[in-house]
Amino acid sequence: MNFRTSLIAAAFSAVSFSSFAAVEVSKPYARATPPHAPNSAAFMMLKNSGDESVSLVKAATPVAKKVELHTHTMDGGMMKMRQVENIEIPANGMSELKPGGLHIMLFGLQNPLKEGETLPLTLSFSDGTKVTKKIPVKKVITGSQMKHKH
Repeated sequence: MNFRTSLIAAAFSAVSFSSFAAVEVSKPYARATPPHAPNSAAFMMLKNSGDESVSLVKAATPVAKKVELHTHTMDGGMMKMRQVENIEIPANGMSELKPGGLHIMLFGLQNPLKEGETLPLTLSFSDGTKVTKKIPVKKVITGSQMKHKH
């Protein structure tokens, strides 16, 4: 083994590959919007098969002016939407982004999101991993059509 090979071997032995998270994105979709609606939301399942927790820290799409991570909380008997800094995915666990819970808000849409279309969404995680997916747009109807107050 020469000097260069020794350095490379030493560098790799110092890295713990088990600590890297392996986040799987499943069942992603964005909510279809009526004409002239400026905002929408995206939902999905995030599964972490790594030995360390990891967090979703940012999301981005070229179809919206601003993208934020959000949750819903009950405040004074009213359901309110609040921005969160990150969404944790526990080690060997899952986090569900769903209507009425954690979700990704898409503000300032360039065009209405129509059922059957797709949009590119890039997710950035605390370990430096980025995942880009084309997610389907679906029509989602809730019992109360959830009214939000910021």
